[in-house]
Formats: sequence, structure tokens, C-alpha cells
Amino acid sequence: MEIIEKKENQMTFNADIEDTLINSIRRYVNEIPILAIDEVEIYKNDSPLYDETIAHRMGLIPLIMEDGIDEKSTLKLKLAKKEGIVTSGNISGKIKVAYKNIPIVILDKGKELELVAEVRLGKGKEHSKFSPGLMFYRNVSEIVMDKEFKEEIKKFCPEVEIKEKGDKIIVIDNKKQEVCDICEGVCKERGKTSETNIGKGLIITIESFGQMSANNMFKNSIDELKKDLTEISKKIK
Repeated sequence: MEIIEKKENQMTFNADIEDTLINSIRRYVNEIPILAIDEVEIYKNDSPLYDETIAHRMGLIPLIMEDGIDEKSTLKLKLAKKEGIVTSGNISGKIKVAYKNIPIVILDKGKELELVAEVRLGKGKEHSKFSPGLMFYRNVSEIVMDKEFKEEIKKFCPEVEIKEKGDKIIVIDNKKQEVCDICEGVCKERGKTSETNIGKGLIITIESFGQMSANNMFKNSIDELKKDLTEISKKIK
């Protein structure tokens, strides 16, 4: 496993792993228990939006996961705001929002919005508001093309690895930026073709919506998959 790029809520890495296994891990992202606003009790709504629309927007605001919370935990958040832009930063309570500048609604002068929201754990397979993020992958590719295109490919993709083989070059597509289409486009402009072969390994990208880090999201997805495999193993025995 080789880390290609790592940011606060995004991670891309190269791994020699079967695509069937990584696809299972990808699918189990929506099995990770995630906190989200589930029910909203609105006491006052002078905004131009219906109560249902306000509740829907509240539900999609990512909440930071906290330790020690389970399905039995009862958590509530409050929001009380007078005129101006109402954002996720106006929400108060034990659970914190991942981003404080998400707009909810705009209140005119003299208008108010007051509500209490109930938070619970859920899974992405139940509703998208419980989804922790996205995970996707692609194969490492090797693009074989004429040597005359070497400098042009370097110009467009300076970080790409290029190997020479006789009058041909082999472009190794194993970074975050996918270069296969670029290589094909360069050849097509000159009336020539390139050959793309599947290489060894996969390029895996994980993007978190903010409830947890991309690293924890990957680990938790594996843990949830292990739980189900253990359960299946017990039933088979």
C-alpha cells in the first residue's frame, strides 16, 4: 500500500488488492453507523421555507462523530436565530457540526427561526444523511504509445512515470490524476492510436463528508465487513 495523496477529508492510495474485496469494503461504507439529525420540532418559522424543507436541510448537515454514542443515546440540538443568514454554525448542543458555514435559510428583518432537533445513529443504506462519504477505485493502467509523444505527455502530466521500450514509451497511470484519456487524446490528434493494458494494483480514493476522517472511514468500513463475515461464519458452523 502506497499513499499517493492525503488531505483532511480525502485520501488516495495505491494497493495490490483484489477488486472484489475492495468493492465489498466500498459497499460497506454505508454500513458504518453515523450521527445525523433525524427529527426536527419547529417552534417558530418565519422564513419563506416550509417546515419540511427546513427539517430536510438540517438532516443533511454533517455532524462530527463522538465516542461512547450508541443506538440508545438521546441527543438534541437547538437552533434559535433572528434575521439574517441562518447557518449550521447557529446550531448548538453537545454534538458539533462538521462545517459551520452551511446555509439553511435567510430571515428577513424581524423574522425568527426556533427549533429543537433530535440526533440518532443510522446507516447510509437507510438514508443518504447517514452516509459518511464516498469511496471509489480504478485499475492501474499502462499506456503504450509512440516515443514521439513523450515530451507532450510530460508537458500535460509532469508527475507521470514514463518508461522507454524501443521506439515506444509506456506511461504508468498510477497516480490520482487519470492520464489514460489524455494519452488517447494526444494520439488521436495526430491520427495515431495507443494501447492500454491493465497493470498491477488499484488506485483507491476515499472522500469523507466530515463526520470522520477518510482514514477512519476506511477502517470502520473494514470493521463492519468483518462483523458480517464473522456472523456468517458462525451460522455456517
